[in-house]
Amino acid sequence: MTLSPMHAQSPIIRRQSRQIHVGSVPVGGDAPISVQSMTNTNTLDVAATVAQIQRLEAAGADIVRVSVPDMDAAEAFGQIKRQVAVPLVADIHFDYKIALRVAELGVDCLRINPGNIGREERVRAVVSAARDNGIPIRIGVNAGSLEKDLQKKYGEPTPAALVESAMRHIDHLDRLDFQEYKVSVKASDVFMAVAAYRDLATRIEQPLHLGITEAGGLRSGTVKSSIGLGLLLMDGIGDTIRVSLAADPVEEIKVGFDMLKSLRLRAKGINFIACPSCSRQNFDVIGTMNALEERLEDVMTPLDVSVIGCVVNGPGEAKESDLGLTGGSPANLVYIDGKPASKLRNDNLVDELEALIRTKVREKQAAEKDTIARG
Repeated sequence: MTLSPMHAQSPIIRRQSRQIHVGSVPVGGDAPISVQSMTNTNTLDVAATVAQIQRLEAAGADIVRVSVPDMDAAEAFGQIKRQVAVPLVADIHFDYKIALRVAELGVDCLRINPGNIGREERVRAVVSAARDNGIPIRIGVNAGSLEKDLQKKYGEPTPAALVESAMRHIDHLDRLDFQEYKVSVKASDVFMAVAAYRDLATRIEQPLHLGITEAGGLRSGTVKSSIGLGLLLMDGIGDTIRVSLAADPVEEIKVGFDMLKSLRLRAKGINFIACPSCSRQNFDVIGTMNALEERLEDVMTPLDVSVIGCVVNGPGEAKESDLGLTGGSPANLVYIDGKPASKLRNDNLVDELEALIRTKVREKQAAEKDTIARG
C-alpha cells in the first residue's frame, strides 16, 4: 500500500525559527504548527468562558486567547485559568498593570504591543514579570490599528507599514534583551498580509503567528484564510495559526487543522476523501459525509477515510486509504488498509460505516500504544 496523503511527508521546508513555549505547547523550531482560537464570551462571565474554552479544547485547540480589557477581567481570568488545562493567552492593550496582574495569576502568554504600554519603565516592568515567570510575549500588529504617525507616513496600511510597526515593538524587547516572543502582522487583505509576513520572516528569528484578520464569515473567511495562510505555509512560514472567522470559534479550530492536514503539515482527526457525487452514485454521498463529519468530530486519531459514490474512482481511492467506501450495486464495498473487507447495503449505511471507522480508530490507537510500550 502506498502512502496516503495524510501519511506522506510534506514537501514543505519550514523556516527555522527560535522555539518558545506557551505553557506546555512549544511554538517554533521543529514543533508542530499549533492551532489556536479566541473566546468571544464576556470574560467576566467565568462559567460561559470556561465552557467555551473546554469546547475549543475538545475540538483540538492547542492554545486559546482571552481578551482581558480591565482589572475586573484580569481577576476573572485568574478564575478561568484555574478551571482549564489548555494554555491561555491574555489579550491586553494599553494598561500595563493588567499584564502584571495576569502574570501573577498564571497566564501562559501575554499578547501586547510594547509601544502601546507607555513609558519605558512600564515596558520594563512587564518584561521583568514575563521573564521572572517564564511567560512569552506575542507582539500583535494589525492593519486596522497602526500608529498615527505610520498612517500619516504611508497614507494607508501597507506591508511596509505593518513591518515597520512590528520592528518598533520588537526594538523595545531587544533593548531589554528579551527574546521569548512571537510576532503577527495581520491584515484583512490577503496580499498585504502575505507580503508583510514574507518580509518580516527575513528580519527576525522568532516564531510567527499567522492570521488573516477579520477574514469574514464561515464560508468567505475560510476561503480567504486558506488562500492567505496557505501561501505562507507553502513558503514554510508560520509556527502557529489562528483562522479569524465571524462564526463559532470551534469552527476556527476545525478549519485550521483541515488547512494543515491538506498541506501534510499536521495530522489530527479524520482526513475525508469524498467525491462531490453525480448521477453514477450508488448511495447518498453528500448526506453520508455530512452525517459522518458530525458524528466523528470527537476523533483525534489521524485516519484517512474515502467515501466515493461509484466504481470509477472508488476502488483507487479506497486502496490508498485506511478505510474506504466504494459505491456499488447491489451493495457498496468497504476496503480496509487497501483491501476489500466487507459489503454494506444502503440501509443503515451511516451507522455501520461509523462503527467500522471507530473500530479502525481503536485498532490504530492500540497499535500506537504498543509501539510506544516497546520503545
